[in-house]
Amino acid sequence: MRLLLIHSDYIEYEAKKKTKMAEEGAVLADREEDALTVFSAVESVDQEDIEGVVAQAVEEVKTTAGQVHADKIVIYPYAHLSSDLAPADVAIPALNALKDGLTEEGFKVKRAPFGWYKSFKISCKGHPLSELSKTIVPGGEEGELVSKKKGKKEATHDWFVMTPDGKTHDYHEYLDNTPFGCLVKKELGVAEPTGGEPAHVELMRSKELVDYEPASDVGCLRWMPKGKLVRDLLADYVLALVLPYGATPVETPVMYDLGDKAICEHAAKFGERQYRFKSNNRNMMLRFAACFGMFSIMRDMHISKNTLPLKMYELSTYSFRHEQKGEVIGLKRLRAFTMPDMHSLCTDMPEAMKCFEEQLAIGWQTGRDFETKLVAAFRCTKKFYDENEAWVKKIVKESDCPMLIEVLSERVHYWEAKIDLAAIDGQNRPIENPTVQIDVESSTRFNIKYYKEDGTPVYPPILHCSPTGSVERVICAILENISTQKVPSLPTWLSPVQVRVVPVTERHTAYAKEICDAINAQSIRCDLDDRDESVGKKVREAGMDWVPYVIVVGDEEMAGKKLTVTIRRKSEPNKPHKEQLTTDALIAAVKTEIAGKPFRPLYTPRKLSLKARYI
Repeated sequence: MRLLLIHSDYIEYEAKKKTKMAEEGAVLADREEDALTVFSAVESVDQEDIEGVVAQAVEEVKTTAGQVHADKIVIYPYAHLSSDLAPADVAIPALNALKDGLTEEGFKVKRAPFGWYKSFKISCKGHPLSELSKTIVPGGEEGELVSKKKGKKEATHDWFVMTPDGKTHDYHEYLDNTPFGCLVKKELGVAEPTGGEPAHVELMRSKELVDYEPASDVGCLRWMPKGKLVRDLLADYVLALVLPYGATPVETPVMYDLGDKAICEHAAKFGERQYRFKSNNRNMMLRFAACFGMFSIMRDMHISKNTLPLKMYELSTYSFRHEQKGEVIGLKRLRAFTMPDMHSLCTDMPEAMKCFEEQLAIGWQTGRDFETKLVAAFRCTKKFYDENEAWVKKIVKESDCPMLIEVLSERVHYWEAKIDLAAIDGQNRPIENPTVQIDVESSTRFNIKYYKEDGTPVYPPILHCSPTGSVERVICAILENISTQKVPSLPTWLSPVQVRVVPVTERHTAYAKEICDAINAQSIRCDLDDRDESVGKKVREAGMDWVPYVIVVGDEEMAGKKLTVTIRRKSEPNKPHKEQLTTDALIAAVKTEIAGKPFRPLYTPRKLSLKARYI
């Protein structure tokens, strides 16, 4: 269910024209003043647990009404909030149930008619909580409250900001347009006007990195050679992070049998929409992370306390989430994605917290290596916070930045504590990247245990960690960051071409090729623009390709053995920065810049005259 909550000075509407699903007997024109207006859309996925979704919606509206001190509510059916609507025979009873539930809570509730084209006027009060958007899914993902009638836990949420000095602050102080403020506003549901396509979508296509695949399901992509190279380098990068940390790589299947009780229960913990299907007489699902496979391996292992913490890693290509069609765009939200996924089986909670600190530090490091600023939200139960407040202050201090803290009154997920790091896109919206979670349920559910010396079984905590978040979202964050730069450029270690050699005329090509070959021999990606084009056009296209180092080879370079090199990182708009360097000096400069990062050779032809066009 989608909700847009507007604290309004007034709302008035008038029904104008019926649709084929218009309900009869409704109030066709009305006005209410000083009310919380709840624009509502019931979605097809809500049919999985319509009672639970309505119960969550009642609690969300009740909470917001309490925050803005509203005692009058207008429920306004608004189909434009979703592209995946439930049928009218589901939506109308759900909206009626929402009205009844709020009435039982003591509110004065009105509801606009369903299935009519209506004109309306609304005046928004304009304070920080006057515009809020909410997405509610079956199962209560992201901590939404679920129905008591279904026997599930309810939780309240306490939000505040903690700064590195250990002090806590009201989150309202941070509702601004800084990267951290954007995260706070998103988490608290403060609506922000957004329009148009995210900047990275145009870049991912114009730079021939990745494109939509119309012959597949929405949210499944085709990767061109340059994009495939970037993706593979990121996979190499994560592997180089986790291997020294002690993680052991594995590979597990992408589909699982829901007849396995533990898998079925764990799947139910996720609100993400799932790909489920029948295989003969078995109910199957596609994985949304590597949890199922790794937990199955752990369940079958002989685990000794002496070998803990046991860290297991998989680059889960692919993981699947059946996101709504209207929400799938570019690289930010997909139905098929690549998730670097590490699980750490720890001896006890103190060891889990120590590993949490280490893995959080890895997450912060990835932001620096990708040149994207990350912001953080830490979540835990009240019990965990009360027992470990000093530790929470420690990780905020060591992170050296403010964190949004969410404290849940009850544990409603498999985790007791977690942290999410996010980059911010060009539309001031978070892009979820690294995460670390302390899972206190799965070892019991999957029968993963070790034994004490006296033979007592111990079901230990398990850390879930994605050091970077999905590879696709990493690229999304990098491209969104680049879109704000005056002279856009990928980090040199990720650039599909790191150096380009541009001969001025055909007689310079042989010497230019020697330079190109020498640079490639030093594990630097270098290509040669041997096309029959003007040198000006070649240099402009090198700029359009974001090549970090561009060498122009003419008579002077051949005679003096020094190269004229345009260095993109040092350039200003319309002011290219040029230096005279020997081949060895150039190689040394590039090597210094990419030191410690993974390398793969060119995925495109060394000669541009042989390069294909993909888009």
